[in-house]
Amino acid sequence: MNLAHHGRYAYSPIRGRPVYDWPGGKRLAFYVAVNLEHFAFGEGPGAELAPSGPAPDVLNYAWREWGNRVGAWRLLDVFDQLALPASVLVNSAIYAHCPQVMDAHRARGDEVVGHGRTNSERQGVLAEAEERRLIEEATAAIVIAEGARPDGWLGPWISESRVTPDLLAEAGYFYLLDWCMDDQPVWFTCRNGRRILSVPYPQELNDIPAIVARRDSPVAFGAMIVDAFEEMLVQSRGAPLVMGIALHPYIIGQPHRLGHLRRALAHIAAHRDEVWITRAGDIAAHCRALPDGMVP
Repeated sequence: MNLAHHGRYAYSPIRGRPVYDWPGGKRLAFYVAVNLEHFAFGEGPGAELAPSGPAPDVLNYAWREWGNRVGAWRLLDVFDQLALPASVLVNSAIYAHCPQVMDAHRARGDEVVGHGRTNSERQGVLAEAEERRLIEEATAAIVIAEGARPDGWLGPWISESRVTPDLLAEAGYFYLLDWCMDDQPVWFTCRNGRRILSVPYPQELNDIPAIVARRDSPVAFGAMIVDAFEEMLVQSRGAPLVMGIALHPYIIGQPHRLGHLRRALAHIAAHRDEVWITRAGDIAAHCRALPDGMVP
């Protein structure tokens, strides 16, 4: 039986692959992804944290907006306290809505990753020309604000069409974060002889699936981060691995959750001599510089 296949990469078991090091001879790379999102009022999809009535959904809109007004700043304090870099996955609408947040991340030297125009839309349902326009418009807004184009992309709602990797590669993107199928970066085949690197992005250590969907407690989420870190540190003795955590300020920035995140990140920061604490784009750049055949 021949099942439909995406054709982007071949199956490759984690065991038996070429072994390489991250900078400094380290084997575990760790990064924090901060999702900065803006939603239209009264239209389009939105993260429904609580059951809502007819549009406009004031309850959930305001809940999400708390993240941009308060939660994002609390996370910045934690990152500063622990000297942690961040990869900021940004809806381009953020630049017009709350540019001060991006000013603060820029001052820290954080990486900006494309994350669509707004999380009130999904790119995977668009026709190819419309999806190309979405990528172009989101990219242009980042270039205007940052003075440089982003290297990486995460689709809003992790939404992809069948041609999304092709469009991203053609638009000059070097890596994407949409796929969670591995613990190492993997090359994707794209049309016209191009390729794009898939950098591991977490769905388990992601506060939306964990806290909103599975209803894990703040204590459990913090413990999951520490437990995953400790286990991956052991596993990485045999091969390079990537550990990421995905955060949304309107969820993890809440006061009853933030302290548990701070303690988990402090545990990781205390091991910085053993771990490459970095940004997703730096992981991609390191892999792109490796000899062909090292990265599956």
